[in-house]
Amino acid sequence: MKKPHTPSIGFVSLGCPKAATDSEHILTRMRAEGYVITPSYKEADLVVVNTCGFIDSAVAESLEAIGEALQENGKVIVTGCLGAKGDIVRNAHPKVLAVTGPHATDEVMEAVHHHLPRLHDPYSDLVPAQGIRLTPSHFAYVKISEGCNHRCTFCIIPSLRGDLVSRPVGDVMQEAQNLVDAGVKELLVISQDTSAYGVDVKYRTGFWGGRPMKTRMTELAAAMGDLGAWVRLHYVYPYPSVDEVIPLMAAGKILPYLDIPFQHANERILKLMKRPGGSAAGLAGMDGKPSNSQNVLKRIGQWRSVCPDITLRSTFIVGFPGETEEEFEELLDFIEAAQLDRVGAFKYSPVEGALANELPDHIDPDEQEDRLARLMYLQEEISAEKLAKKVGKTLTVLVDDVDAEGSIARSAADAPEIDGLVYINGEDLEVGEFVTVKITDSDEHDLWGEVV
Repeated sequence: MKKPHTPSIGFVSLGCPKAATDSEHILTRMRAEGYVITPSYKEADLVVVNTCGFIDSAVAESLEAIGEALQENGKVIVTGCLGAKGDIVRNAHPKVLAVTGPHATDEVMEAVHHHLPRLHDPYSDLVPAQGIRLTPSHFAYVKISEGCNHRCTFCIIPSLRGDLVSRPVGDVMQEAQNLVDAGVKELLVISQDTSAYGVDVKYRTGFWGGRPMKTRMTELAAAMGDLGAWVRLHYVYPYPSVDEVIPLMAAGKILPYLDIPFQHANERILKLMKRPGGSAAGLAGMDGKPSNSQNVLKRIGQWRSVCPDITLRSTFIVGFPGETEEEFEELLDFIEAAQLDRVGAFKYSPVEGALANELPDHIDPDEQEDRLARLMYLQEEISAEKLAKKVGKTLTVLVDDVDAEGSIARSAADAPEIDGLVYINGEDLEVGEFVTVKITDSDEHDLWGEVV
């Protein structure tokens, strides 16, 4: 008797870590239902493309990926942020089988079932407890909420992913526990607004390990810190609750690392951006009160006094509509004073549907490029000086890759793919291994070391 064909699905995942976790949830469901996941267009019975639609370049990349999948396979289901932006996908590629928005596992599976009925086999429908992951086996992203309550004028995330919806704290903790049990050494906590976790459910009490636990960032961070892995917080707005997690960092419960997207330092530009956290975080500067940047600098000083080893990462937008040279120089002054460890900067780019598109006085692209270069040059000097101070010190690092020349690792100060690296020469190490190294050299971004 001929063995029935097992349906195979190809998968293309684009975009940010939040989109990647959506992909992981979909892949887990597919595998749990007996579908085979294949990296080959030709071997796949259909292809799912998880898209990004945040900025124009991401839209173009997503449409190109959909076109390639259609050309190479012919049967394509589209999901993700681009799917939430009206008829863009259908207009560009009318032959796609189905289109859904982000965070739509059920809808994607419904489309898959319609176009590729699954062959259920209880002996092969086996999925590891941690689910299917797109990251290396030693680190994983844990998304704690979906959507965002803020309405920043440069951002369309709320229109794509909706308002904040926090995951039940017990579910988050169970996922984290499953990951650690499977060998994950680093948990990267992500969302659109991590410090707002639980606001939508009024910090409702859930349960973990038979004990009550608030749906709140502080309690979640403390509990995850007990699992025995590195815990790294991303996308944290500077609300007062942030002060509560700094002692956890100082005590070694979670990594002394804080990713806070300040975006700018000038009060007028921040208002044009409609950035959240002003009055709530005590950051607004009006009526003779200290300026936004002065309050932020004071806050940073307080964090460093509690946890001297804290690494601060932030992102900034240059060339926002109406930004004057004086306002940009205020941003440079802030960066010089703040001495942030890691900085990402981007030229303002119009996004279809964003309110900032309607603002007057858009900045000339050449001027934007010049301001970006000046900011990054300043930050490179700061980074080089801060990293040079680590030469001679010993650090615990996590090995990410091993090749013929040695090993590539990251310290507690380095998130994967966005921060620096620690290069270790001539050592027989294993991926996912924690080792102690003595730092021997540095440059603007990276460190070199030898195993102690």
